[in-house]
Parts: sequence; structure tokens; C-alpha cells
Amino acid sequence: MPLATPSDPSAPVLSHFSLANKVACVTGGARGIGLEVVRGLAEAGASVALIYTSSKDAVQTAEAIANATGQKVVAYQSDVRSKSQITATINQIATDFGRIDICVANAGIAAHQSSLEYAEEDWSEMMSVNLNGAMFTAQAAGNIFKKQQQQGLEGFAGSMIFTASVSALLVNVPQTQCAYNASKAAVVHLAKSLAVEWTEFARVNCISPGFIETEMLSVHPQEWRDKWFTMIPGGRLCDPAELKGAYVFLASSASSYMTGANMVIDGGYTLP
Repeated sequence: MPLATPSDPSAPVLSHFSLANKVACVTGGARGIGLEVVRGLAEAGASVALIYTSSKDAVQTAEAIANATGQKVVAYQSDVRSKSQITATINQIATDFGRIDICVANAGIAAHQSSLEYAEEDWSEMMSVNLNGAMFTAQAAGNIFKKQQQQGLEGFAGSMIFTASVSALLVNVPQTQCAYNASKAAVVHLAKSLAVEWTEFARVNCISPGFIETEMLSVHPQEWRDKWFTMIPGGRLCDPAELKGAYVFLASSASSYMTGANMVIDGGYTLP
């Protein structure tokens, strides 16, 4: 079966961006980029399951977005490192919402260590969250996408979106982060591989952000930030809310022929 075709490709362009009657789930959805993805998908008309691990305010955050957008937004606690746990959570979301159309594997961690000093447990933790967690999340969603396609669910065309990083494309300086870089490079190639395998029931794409103004960056030394600014042609960091339109695009029929792509959003950082 070929890649799904939108019901009316000639419809007015803005209609293709609508996520009305769609259901999405987002890991790492309580803060940073993930929080803005949840907000953007809800603003575009989707019902959204916000998946978090440890945020104390996740339930209230979901309720606030629901109140602001008029969409159903519910928080679910889960751990992407555990295949059984994240699978059970995503299956429960499908039961509670009746379907899943969009899944965003966004949960991730970063750390900076010399490659000669990496402890086994630190390396394993990075891969467990950033790569294994992305795969377990996608696998759970993919099985639901395939089942829904086989059941002939009306209007169904799955969209799997990974949050990767420009670190998948280059080596960041001055920080040393070989594990993070390797994990994100693997996520990009994982997405490409799944895009080829899943054409019958879903599209699979990546977004690779550059330097985004989140808690993950705010803890770093000022001299690092000063160095980054000299390397970003755009001359500033990105507000995480500036990314939500890209996720809506990949989630919607506006990107109906786009699969296996890696959208780089970095203020020109990877160009020089």
C-alpha cells in the first residue's frame, strides 16, 4: 500500500494544517520543547496526551493548556527507558482517547563529559533515554498506527515525529558531549529506517533544533553561551515556542508526502 494521500489535496492550504479530531501523544511534554509541542498541537485542534516522567506540575500544566485551547489535554506519567511501561502508557492513551494519530518522541537528556572519562552507567543512561526511549515510544505508537490502518479507521494516516538535534549533524564546541551527539545521530537514522518500513501506515520525520532557550541550556557557563553566539548566524537563541509550527506541519496533512526527513531549525548554526 502506498503512502496515504490526503482526502482533498486541492483544499485551501490552511485547512491542511488543521489537527481537528486528531489525537497526539508527546513524551517529555511537561517542559521545554515538549511543552510547546503539546501547546501547538492543541492550538491546531488536536487532543493531546502529555507524557512526563517526574515533573511536579505536569497535571496542572495539562489542565492549563486544555483551558486555554478548549481541547482535551491529559497528563500521563511514564518512563521511556522502560519498554513495558511506555508501551502500556501509549496503549492506555489509545484506549482513553479512542485512537492515536500523532506521536512525538521528544524525551531526552544531555550531559557533558570527556570521552576518556565516561562511566559505563552514564553512557548507558544517555542511550537508554535518548535512543532506546525513542525506539520504545515509536514501536508502541507504530503498532497502534498499523492496527488502526488495518482496521480501516476513518481518516487515518499516522505521523511519528522524533526530536533529534543539530548535534546529530556536527560536533558541538566548546562542550564535550560525544554520548549525546551519538544518541541523536542514531535517532535521525532510526527515523529514516522506520520511514522506509512504515510507509503503509505512517510517515516518520525528525526535527533537529539548534540552541533553544530551555533549562537544558540555561545551566551552562556563560563562556559557552558566548562562544555559541559567535557561531550562530541568526545571532540569538531560539524560543521553544518558535518550534511548535514545525511540529504541527509534520503532524498534519500539510506534509503528506514528507517522510524520512530531518528538519533542521537552528538559526543557520549548521551552515558555515
